Amino acid sequence: MKTRKLDRRKAIFALVSGLLVTASFPNIGLSWLAWIGLVPLLIALRNLSIRDSMRLGLIAGLVHFLGLVYWVAYTMKTYGHLPLYISLLILGLMAAYLALYWALFTIALAWLRPKPPLLPVITPLVWVACEYLRSHLFTGFPWGLLGHSQYKALHLIQICDLTGVYGLSFVIVLCNTALYMGLLHLVHKPWYGKPVARWVMPVVLSAVLVVLTVVWTYGAWRIKNIDQQAVQAPRAPVAVVQGNIDQSIKWDPAYQIATTNTYRALSLSARDAKPALIVWPETATPFYYLANTRLTKVVRQSIVDTGTYFLIGSPSYRRINGQAAHYNSAYLIEPDGTVSGRYDKVHLVPYGEYVPLQRWFPFLGKMVAQVGNFHAGSKGNTLKWNQRRLGVLICYEVIFPGLARALVRNQADLLVNITNDAWFGRTGAAQQHFCMAVFRAVENRLALVRAANTGISGYIDPAGRILKTSALFERRVMIHSVPLMALKTVYGRVGDLFALVCLIGGVALGLKHLVARRSARLSK
Repeated sequence: MKTRKLDRRKAIFALVSGLLVTASFPNIGLSWLAWIGLVPLLIALRNLSIRDSMRLGLIAGLVHFLGLVYWVAYTMKTYGHLPLYISLLILGLMAAYLALYWALFTIALAWLRPKPPLLPVITPLVWVACEYLRSHLFTGFPWGLLGHSQYKALHLIQICDLTGVYGLSFVIVLCNTALYMGLLHLVHKPWYGKPVARWVMPVVLSAVLVVLTVVWTYGAWRIKNIDQQAVQAPRAPVAVVQGNIDQSIKWDPAYQIATTNTYRALSLSARDAKPALIVWPETATPFYYLANTRLTKVVRQSIVDTGTYFLIGSPSYRRINGQAAHYNSAYLIEPDGTVSGRYDKVHLVPYGEYVPLQRWFPFLGKMVAQVGNFHAGSKGNTLKWNQRRLGVLICYEVIFPGLARALVRNQADLLVNITNDAWFGRTGAAQQHFCMAVFRAVENRLALVRAANTGISGYIDPAGRILKTSALFERRVMIHSVPLMALKTVYGRVGDLFALVCLIGGVALGLKHLVARRSARLSK
């Protein structure tokens, strides 16, 4: 079949898809747009060559990621102290890299050219395979997967305890594809020379309806089941302290005592509520806890005066071969001020906590102010809290489901995410970051408590409900009683098996198509 050429109208359609998908995420948050957002791109892809399909994927992906992670430029300029043009260049390079996965998606569809009856299956399969690759290649960046846009759709997100967020992405793309096929059928247009047969649409629509019914029904049943178990589970009142410390002064030695006193006063204000645990955000102590004896004494006295367990974020170090190895850590401290455990961040932020490839690119070490060379901790390390265990996720570790699963496998009864999102200002990043925490609660059927320096702090129950949140840039203490559950989930046992099957399936289809094309050439 002769392919069509790329024109301006198709490029506009791709651009529209990128904008629609972006708008489905916070801060715009029109989540329903995700269910139609890929339709314009699919319309534009019809009958295009592989090269032109790649270009459309790049256009759509670039527009989407520029709109989704625009906050990168803000962070680089404001706190990295880079010129605006360099900050925009870094944003552009990052968006271009992420757009490659959209391009891979469009290339795969143009390469495979699935028959219309198979299109509703192969399209979401390829999409999930691309999301899985993005989540794991080059340290991984599973930020803003399509399913994340539905974090408030309580009935829909319940399937994530089976498939992870990838299952929800699959369903969304399935619906997009069904809508697209309906349009092809109505206007009597072929897909790569193959018309949509009359019998196909009733079958496809019926299948989509069945899938959505099953997902919704499972969600309703699971919510009821989880709520019943949560009522019977033991509960613990947990306080979250949001200090709202300005990032520009956070590490200034002149403000260390003021910052420490702020957290002390806020914690003491929660004493009358008798929380079982008080949580401070990531690096709440602007000093090395235990190493700075004067300020450590102030914090320890605050804990003794409050009379409960504390989980505090602080940098730490230990001597390895005579040299100091630095960590981004969380200390669990008993009511008498004794440190009972420490969690060290495992998944570090490139160019934020360590500089990759510094040996070959030494100049990159000066790109961002305050870039450190932190060491990674041990995966799955939980902290013993009374007769329970805490699973700690520091900052963007919460976007990696495998880290939460490792904590649960090590008997975590409660997930705690401590972070400092002051780097993002009032951009959409803080809300995007928070929404992904919802899925860690659902996947593992554990409550999740979140403490952020400037927000968003809050509580998420095992069904994925957002129970209570703070506003951005407010100084606040919140207390909520959370269930302590120890449930096993399918996702907890098998992990990203669903996404891996999609990836293997996509590769197998590609190899099969390659063999078929070579056989066809040889037979001529």
